[in-house]
Amino acid sequence: MSGVLESYARGSWFTPSDEGTPLADANTGETVARISKNAPDIAGMIDYARSVGGPAVRALTFHERAVLLKEVAKHLMGYKDEFYALSHRTGATSRDTMVDVDGGFGTLFGFSGKGRRELPNSTVILDGPPEPLSKGGTFVGQHVYTSRPGVALQINAFNFPVWGMLEKLAPAFLAGLPSIVKPADQTAYLTVAVVRRIIESGLLPEGSLQVLVGTHEGLLDHLGPQDIVGFTGSAATGALLREHPNVVRGGVQLNVEADSLNFSMLGPDVRVEDPEFDLYVKQVVAEMTVKAGQKCTAIRRVLVPSGMADAVIEALTDRLSKVRVGAADHPDSRMGALVSLEQREAVREAIGALGHSAEIVFGDPDRVEVIGADDGSGAFMSPILLRAEPGAREPHEIEAFGPVSTVITYDTVAEAVELAALGRGGLVGSLVTHDEDVAREVVLGTAPWHGRVLVLDRDDAKESTGHGSPLPALVHGGPGRAGGGEELGGVRGVKHHMQRTALQGSPDMITAITGQWTPGSRRLADEVHPFRKDLSRLRIGDTIESAERAVTRADIDHFAEFTGDTFYAHTDEEAAAANPLFGGIVAHGYLVVSLAAGLFVDPAPGPVLANFGVDHLRFLTPVKEDAVIKVTLTAKQITPRTNADYGEVRWDAVVTDQGGEVVATYDVLTLVAKGEE
Repeated sequence: MSGVLESYARGSWFTPSDEGTPLADANTGETVARISKNAPDIAGMIDYARSVGGPAVRALTFHERAVLLKEVAKHLMGYKDEFYALSHRTGATSRDTMVDVDGGFGTLFGFSGKGRRELPNSTVILDGPPEPLSKGGTFVGQHVYTSRPGVALQINAFNFPVWGMLEKLAPAFLAGLPSIVKPADQTAYLTVAVVRRIIESGLLPEGSLQVLVGTHEGLLDHLGPQDIVGFTGSAATGALLREHPNVVRGGVQLNVEADSLNFSMLGPDVRVEDPEFDLYVKQVVAEMTVKAGQKCTAIRRVLVPSGMADAVIEALTDRLSKVRVGAADHPDSRMGALVSLEQREAVREAIGALGHSAEIVFGDPDRVEVIGADDGSGAFMSPILLRAEPGAREPHEIEAFGPVSTVITYDTVAEAVELAALGRGGLVGSLVTHDEDVAREVVLGTAPWHGRVLVLDRDDAKESTGHGSPLPALVHGGPGRAGGGEELGGVRGVKHHMQRTALQGSPDMITAITGQWTPGSRRLADEVHPFRKDLSRLRIGDTIESAERAVTRADIDHFAEFTGDTFYAHTDEEAAAANPLFGGIVAHGYLVVSLAAGLFVDPAPGPVLANFGVDHLRFLTPVKEDAVIKVTLTAKQITPRTNADYGEVRWDAVVTDQGGEVVATYDVLTLVAKGEE
């Protein structure tokens, strides 16, 4: 694979005309591939994404897009050996590669599941309930999310060439945006290999994924207000992007994930003999050595009580001394090389700067014993642990992007919180404690400065994913120095790529636009009970208005005895009469709902396969004995499942009494057969 890397642009692979410059194997210094600054037409790529990829993706529903993400993940898993071999050449051990490659696949699976479970099988997302805007109910508002007719440009860092791409691709694709990927030069060969396998599969619509290798010139020049840029890298580069005219004045949305001096704090309650002590030491060493510390979420600042500093340093030193550094594919290597000799030199310079106020207590930045490779050719480095002087400034300002952490002491929890904040914003902070009061104080004090906070103790350690693992369902980002952006976060990440708009109109118009029945819009009634209709015949607005039923004292007494719910409002006339909320015996709310079901359910076997839940149940008016109730049930939302012969139907249920007063409202959830298309 020593040839020049190709870009995938406008439906074909673009081969640069020059030989480019070499990209070195982090372990051996051998040339893995070559990279050229001779790029394809960037403006043409952006136009192709907008005109070809965007319409094709937006023509799919959220569920259809989610299924494709799952299929892509399954397809890529068949090439794991290929990706692992290339990943080793970046200096990543098998453990490191699992985080990047398998983590990337897992993110696709995660967003696929979120898309199918939490998004409608349509192209519009409703944000909250309708907002009444008039007394008569003929004018309402509804917030919605719709897809942008733009492009998602991702500019990625070198440390996660697979996960970094896929964690941006998944939410953008679900949101209906085509993606252009700009990988970092050092590890671009792995990103290109993954993109090539995706393109070869033919699973994604043409134009929905392109990759631009080599150049960064002009990347933002052709973007506009419908486009989104996701950047991962240094704060300095992030600042330059923020100054681009198209960001400042052109409306381009920029999401930055940048430098982060993440902390991990040992609680003042922890002693050497506690399980939390060992958990803390293991976590710090893991975050120093996974990816050779080249992680945006790695622990840079090790905050420990003053009286525990010596014990912590001794335990860390003992554990670090057992870490074997070597070739990424060597079975005994616990830590691989840095990505390049240039990166190693940058880390050494940062260590030198940290040395102004800290001393090295473990490791030598210039020497390390290496297994399976020649340390003179590879970018190998020893893990480095420093201890800061009291009041040191540099550990809170300088990031050594490698296997480097600094021990910093504190005397009180309040001081520890202040030290954490000195990093001026981070992606993640963690606290190891078994004291709930300490946890509350630290979390409330540090959360405003961090996008994620982990509290680790003996109770969650077995299943915890650890300090440094961003997860598809949780936000990845942080304020201040960390960039102020947000990635991942499940459906939040999808909505981040879409436009939220407040619709205003009549209930009928809002229903027609959104595809979900809005209270106040027309109800459709015919002779066929809605429960006799499969999905091919059922329409939004199909309604049944039930017969009436009296709720007798005998019903109330029987329900109380049968269920054991003998709350005084249902059984004690004197007490019930004394409560102004009731003014006498009233029916159980769940009795009302049960009787309502008996009024609208069609009992014979048919398209309705099951009732799987009730949402938003509210009891609005007490139902007294001998009240007469009836139910109006309306098909509110129809969601066919793409991978099953049935779908979900959400019904709007309104229970009223003899005076027309609403006594209960809720959504009924059913599974309904699809029937003939």
